[in-house]
Amino acid sequence: MRILITNIKQLCQVEQGDANIKRVSGAEMAELPSIADAWLMIENELIHSFGPMGTLPAANADKTIDATGKLVLPAWCDSHTHLVFAAPRETEFVDRIKGLSYEEIARRGGGILNSARKLNAMCEDELFDQSLERLHAVIKTGTGAIEIKSGYGLCEEGELKMLRVIRRLKGQGPATIKASLLAAHAYPLEYRENKEGYIQLIINKILPRVAGEGLADYMDVFCEQGFFGVRETERLLEAGWKYGLKPKIHANQLHYSGGVQVGVKHNALSVDHLECVGDAEIEALKGSNTMPVLLPGAAFFLGIQYQPARKIIDAGLPVCLATDYNPGSCPSGNVPLLISIACTQLKMTPEEAINAVTINGAAAMELEQSIGTIAVGKKANIFITNKIPSFDYIPYDYGNNPVETVILNGKLI
Repeated sequence: MRILITNIKQLCQVEQGDANIKRVSGAEMAELPSIADAWLMIENELIHSFGPMGTLPAANADKTIDATGKLVLPAWCDSHTHLVFAAPRETEFVDRIKGLSYEEIARRGGGILNSARKLNAMCEDELFDQSLERLHAVIKTGTGAIEIKSGYGLCEEGELKMLRVIRRLKGQGPATIKASLLAAHAYPLEYRENKEGYIQLIINKILPRVAGEGLADYMDVFCEQGFFGVRETERLLEAGWKYGLKPKIHANQLHYSGGVQVGVKHNALSVDHLECVGDAEIEALKGSNTMPVLLPGAAFFLGIQYQPARKIIDAGLPVCLATDYNPGSCPSGNVPLLISIACTQLKMTPEEAINAVTINGAAAMELEQSIGTIAVGKKANIFITNKIPSFDYIPYDYGNNPVETVILNGKLI
């Protein structure tokens, strides 16, 4: 199958020549290589060729798409979500409006524990059906790759049920999917007075089964006051490494928890949230391969402080953006809206925000060699916008979907 897209107003995030972009950092994030008045050829699952319209060769295509007035970008890479869940938590949303904090709601048995109760009561097929609907919804807004975490089971069977659902989504959904084991998301009620017992359950029972069935790509821990401290996080990450699960960390969302430093120490692929970042965290990230992942959608929805994106970028570091799609603190997987929040509240430029959720998002899932930019030989994971004046219009037109057509693995979705 050969698809030719012609008259593209702007072909964005392109790699040409010998460029082999793995991530962009610091000042480089303000650059978004693009070609005006362009064409793009897709052959089977891959990007075959592209260039200015004046260089369009004579070619036979099975389908030709005229993109006059429209932009083409690589599909979004959303590296942090909790898309598999049983039910929304709108009552807690109202509780926060009335003055309760996220931590107070959690202490009353809400939050993650609320989601765990509902998930463990739901059958696997229903959980899959609901999750597949959410996956298709985020694809419509341009998402082509997504990481999905467990963490709402908080017991052996519940965590495995979630990971089996994620594996089924990998098989049936058109998006590229990575799975993370997040059994260390919170302590279940029955282990509130026996936290060591729950850690042992994760290490001795859940991890061996997950690894044995090949259900996860990564190991995640919520390193935060009131959840898992630095010492517990280290033990869990070390156990995950023994089973080949690279670390990802929920770090520094509510406090200066030490999560960034422990993530870097254990070669975490990413440290995510980062509302609380100071000089010590910046220094820890410098010289590491750990990706800082910012989740401003959660900060927006919870009404807490935003991540210091400018401080991180100005320090020469990369920044990744992800939605944190989940039923409690960010019930949205809408990446264009995320980009608007990043631009208006984190003061990122549109170029920086798009880099953060394309190539840097791919890097945060170890997918930068196959997606995240427009490059010959990469997967044809792209989208065509509606008629818009420029990529600046994507965050400007906040709340609206700029995407007209999604192509994943070379197929029209």
